[in-house]
Amino acid sequence: MTLITGALAAREVDVAPATIRKWVQLGHLSPAGRQGRTHLFRLEDVFAAERATRRRAR
Repeated sequence: MTLITGALAAREVDVAPATIRKWVQLGHLSPAGRQGRTHLFRLEDVFAAERATRRRAR
């Protein structure tokens, strides 16, 4: 399982890193691990959160 940082996750789904942090705050996305103080995410979880939030925004 490959884990990526919030900054890389944001780049993958074309949002700001603050959006990734907001998704975590709102419970749309859960970190899969940590590297020091940095949250790490599974890419498939990031894509799922992105799809879910885009659906709600319509």
